[in-house]
Amino acid sequence: MGVALYRKYRSRSLADIVGQPQVTELLTNAIKQGKIAHAYLFTGPKGTGKTSIARILAHEINNLPYKDDTSHLDIIEIDAASNNGVEDIRDLRDRVQIAPVSAKKKVYIIDEVHMLSKPAFNALLKTLEEPPEHVVFILATTDLDKVPATILSRTQRHTFRRASIADLVKNLRSIAKKEKINIDDAALELIAHHSDGSFRDSVSLFDQLAASITSGESLSKTAVLHSLGLADDEKIDQLLRATLAGDIQTVTDLMDEISSRGTSARTIVQQLHARIRSELPAQPGLAILLDRLLDVSRSGYPELKLLTTLSLFSVPQTVDVPIADTPISVPKPVTTVSKVKPTASADKSKDDKASDSVAATPPKKKSPKNAQPFEWQKLLEYVRSRHVALHSVLTKCEAVLDGETLLLYTKSPFYKKKLDDSRYRVLLNDSIDAVGFSPLEIVTKGTAAPLKDSQAAKVAAIMGGGEDVSVE
Repeated sequence: MGVALYRKYRSRSLADIVGQPQVTELLTNAIKQGKIAHAYLFTGPKGTGKTSIARILAHEINNLPYKDDTSHLDIIEIDAASNNGVEDIRDLRDRVQIAPVSAKKKVYIIDEVHMLSKPAFNALLKTLEEPPEHVVFILATTDLDKVPATILSRTQRHTFRRASIADLVKNLRSIAKKEKINIDDAALELIAHHSDGSFRDSVSLFDQLAASITSGESLSKTAVLHSLGLADDEKIDQLLRATLAGDIQTVTDLMDEISSRGTSARTIVQQLHARIRSELPAQPGLAILLDRLLDVSRSGYPELKLLTTLSLFSVPQTVDVPIADTPISVPKPVTTVSKVKPTASADKSKDDKASDSVAATPPKKKSPKNAQPFEWQKLLEYVRSRHVALHSVLTKCEAVLDGETLLLYTKSPFYKKKLDDSRYRVLLNDSIDAVGFSPLEIVTKGTAAPLKDSQAAKVAAIMGGGEDVSVE
């Protein structure tokens, strides 16, 4: 029976540990100087090496060789998840009084220590306050917030961090070379990206993939994609381009094609997130789509939610960004002003009169001689640096300029009420004056702006409503 790779290539000394120098260097120096603490606390995400380093530390404190298949009477491991009662800790408190059998120190490793009950923590605290000279405790946890402050104050804490992509790839490449497995760098990076910063998970995933190929065969990025149930990068790029171009037919076709290959909606969202994030520093406007995709995973119908999210994100071409060597259009960072003339029926509608709020502002000032054309983005930038609360509300709105009237669609009654408040209204009018725009009459609407694109309107009607994004 073969040995799992993560066990076969587990580090056997502090010097072999990769990716946690902030922990291993301190522990190595402490051992060399003979400054051994009576209690350590290792905290950090799963798979970052807390338990492995605890075992190594226990052996190096006692100058003992470390192997997976050996055990030592003076190194005791306790799983707090299944031994979390007060009686378990009281029994431990009695046993720590017994001197080591052959080692210099008796070491107790308590894994997932946050699982202990409150009485059990109290019992452990008494031992940590006055521990015997021959005992060392090493506590490990993935949930530091559940460990009482009284325990924290009596331990030497070491924080483990998620492994970087570079460290994970370096470790996997070393294992691949030793196992004589051919794998390209793109495949290694893909495995690393889907290991959540865990050395153990990355090696386990690599082991699983390596078992799927025959001797002498190379493990490619495409094979890794299919094994993980991921869509091809090219398909994700095409889906993003079609979304930003407002090509709903192509979006629908691509969604059907990707889903038919076993890729879930949540996985597609994760891949879109990664793709969009890579472009976000250069094109902040993509944050709009990124934000809307966050709702997909929370939906009870993720496939339908993803389809409607992508379909309703219909924008005209504005800025070219290279995606897979093909330009795509992305929206500006925030919705800008669209000049739309209101219909006669809208002017006369009683419902609109009831739902609209016109600013109770002083009589309009005369336009300044050097008045500038109104720019929504410029106004937002000014407000952001001076009135944070007002800026937070305005970013939720869609703005439409009609002559000297600024229509603000707040999308919800909550934000409409905020903007109708006299304090916010004064700040908004002052800001409009400060940036040199002509005085405007401000009208708020507690709904989304009406859809203007006929194709998107049809989709919205089928799906029960939606909102339009106007970009100039």
